[in-house]
Formats: sequence, C-alpha cells, structure tokens
Amino acid sequence: MGCLIKRAPPARQRLRELPVRADLPPPPCTEPPPRTDQQPPPRPEPPAMETPGTAGTPGTAGAPGAAGRPWEEAKAFYDNLAPKKKPKSPKPENAITIAVSSRALFRMEEEQKIYSEQGVEAYVKYQLDHENEPFLPGAAFPFVKALEAVNTKLRELYPDSEELFDIVLMTNNHAQVGVRLINSINHYDLFIERFCMTGGNSPICYLKAYHTNLYLSSDAEKVSGAIEEGIAAATIFSPSKDLEVSENQLRVAFDGDAVLFSDESEQIVKAHGLDMFFEHEKAHENKPLAQGPLKGFLEALGKLQKKFYSKGLRMECPIRTYLVTARSAASSGARALKTLRSWGLETDEALFLAGAPKGPLLKKIRPHIFFDDQMFHVEGAKEMGTVAAHVPYGIAQKHKRPAQEKQTPNSK
Repeated sequence: MGCLIKRAPPARQRLRELPVRADLPPPPCTEPPPRTDQQPPPRPEPPAMETPGTAGTPGTAGAPGAAGRPWEEAKAFYDNLAPKKKPKSPKPENAITIAVSSRALFRMEEEQKIYSEQGVEAYVKYQLDHENEPFLPGAAFPFVKALEAVNTKLRELYPDSEELFDIVLMTNNHAQVGVRLINSINHYDLFIERFCMTGGNSPICYLKAYHTNLYLSSDAEKVSGAIEEGIAAATIFSPSKDLEVSENQLRVAFDGDAVLFSDESEQIVKAHGLDMFFEHEKAHENKPLAQGPLKGFLEALGKLQKKFYSKGLRMECPIRTYLVTARSAASSGARALKTLRSWGLETDEALFLAGAPKGPLLKKIRPHIFFDDQMFHVEGAKEMGTVAAHVPYGIAQKHKRPAQEKQTPNSK
C-alpha cells in the first residue's frame, strides 16, 4: 500500500500560522511604495534674498525667495534689474525744444583754461585722455533734470503724446569731444539724444533748424546772436552758493519788462523818469504791452500746464511759474497782469517788489532758473544761491552793457 505524502501549505499561509511570541516587539511599520501617478513632494524654497535697502527686513517687497511669494513678483523683481529701454524722442515740430550749450550743462572750466592757454590740439588731447571721466554738473543741470521729471509725468498721463520737452546739446566743440559728452550724459542718466557739434563754428545758425524754443549758453555773444535771430535765449550763470531745488516740480521765474514784455515801459523810465512812467502806465492800463523775447517760452509752459489741469491736477501740477517784477502793484501792476490775460496766459504767482531787491524773495521761491534783463538783479540772485539767466534785450543793454570777457572760438 503506497504512502500518502502531505503537501506543505504555501509560505504565506505558514507565516500566518506561526505563533505570536509576547516577548518580542511588534514588527516595524513600513510605508507602501509611492504611486507613480502622484507628483513628488515640493522642494523647499530657498531662503529669502535681501535686496538693497531691505537688509534685516524679512518678507519685504523685492525678496523673490520669501516663503509664499508669487512667481510674478519674483519675475518682476528680476525684470527691474534689466536695463531700462529709453523712451522715444518726440518729433521736433511737436516738442518744446530746449537747446543747452555744453558749458551750461557741465562744468568745463579746466578744459576751457587748457584751450585758452595751450590751443585746440592740447584741448582735444586732454578730452580724449579723460573721456571716461564724467564732467561735473553745471548751472543748467538742475533745470534739465526738472524738465525730464515733467516729461516722465506727461508720459504717464499721455503715453502717445509728443508734447514734451526735448533737450538738444548745442556746442561748437569738435566731434572728438563728443564721446566724453555722451559718457557724461549716460553717467547722469540724462535723456539727451540730439547733439549739434559744430567743430569751432557758431551753432546759432542751427537753432531754427532744431525748432528751438529756448537757448541757454554761458557765452553772452552767442546769446545776443540768438536774440537777434528772434529766438528766446539767455546767458546762464552759476550761483555763488548751492541752494537745494525741487526734484518733483519745475519752477521758472520771469522778470516782466524786456523779458516777457517789450521794453516799451523801460524806455519811458530812461527818457522821462519814474513819475512819467507811472502816468504812462495808468493811461495805457488797458492797452496790452508788446511781447518780449521769452513770451513764447511762458506760452509753451502754459500749454503743458493745461494738460495737467485737464486731468484735475492743477494743485499737483509739476510746473510752476512766477512773475517777479520791480514794478509797483498799485501804480503799474494792473497793466502787466492784463497783458498776460490778453495773451491767454497766466503765471501761478505774481510778485511786485516796487524796486526792492529780488534775491531774498527768489531764495524763498527756489526756482530752477530766473530770467532778468538787468545784470544788477542777476547778480543779486546769484549771491542768494539762485541760478540766474541774463536776457540781453531792450534799452537797458544800450545804456549799460555789462563788461564781458572776449569770447574764444571754443567758448561753448
């Protein structure tokens, strides 16, 4: 009789049937293997990075690695580190063009001394040797920066408009010097794309071709030439001391007679004295004065002001104008104000000083530039820290023309 062989149960069943020993610890728990259709757990974010000006301030804007910060903010942070694209220059016929000489925009006394004492070749060589050294800011520099601040706000309100300030660097420097001028402009982040470098010739003949609304230079002879061509112009002077001016609002102060208005009234004073002048102004109170050389520039400023007014921003307008005149309010002020009204123009403030010095008042106003036809008032403004510009127009220049140094061909 054959033997019956009993088959062993499967291993899994044998394990289940093993007795459990109370003296042994339970087997460790094991996690099941991860499913292939699930995403892996997120990697921890890198620690927050500090940006300039935010050291020690966790979670500040601009820290792209901060916990929970959206990707868009991090991307915007890095985008801001990229070079900014400069805005497009307006067409000259649509813009308010301010032509500025290189010696008005930058301080070039040392270079001018080399030119005068050693000649043009030494001058050009010096400029080439120092072309990576930016010039120091000159008298017109704060004015130009204020113009650009106004442009920034205009572009925000009117992105497609070309009614903007357009600055042209107008100089009779040689083209070889242009690299240092460009480097200086880029160093200070100025938006000046139009240059006119005439290589020793006078740039006055180019002013009309550039549609110039105002020309500023440190060369009185060239300024007189521009005035004779019917272009608003002034010789700009550095103040005797520095005075802080607004970075958010362009402030321009004008004298009245022989600046905004003609010199008609000043001719009466010179010929017949003050008493006759007062009688003349009273009799002609309702007759507008003829326009002076800078009337057009005030008109251009007023046109831009109205663009802000139309947006309800009269009180926040980044342009402010001042009439600062030696006239007396009661005896001769009405004609000045009525003349402006007849032109459809106004100034934000009108200050009648009745012959008192203008310097102390200008110190309170802190304009970026003050225009006057008399050097007496220009000197007074300079002494108090105001950038002043002389307008060589009218009878005052014939009676007492300020002594001027002989200008060199490269004095631009």
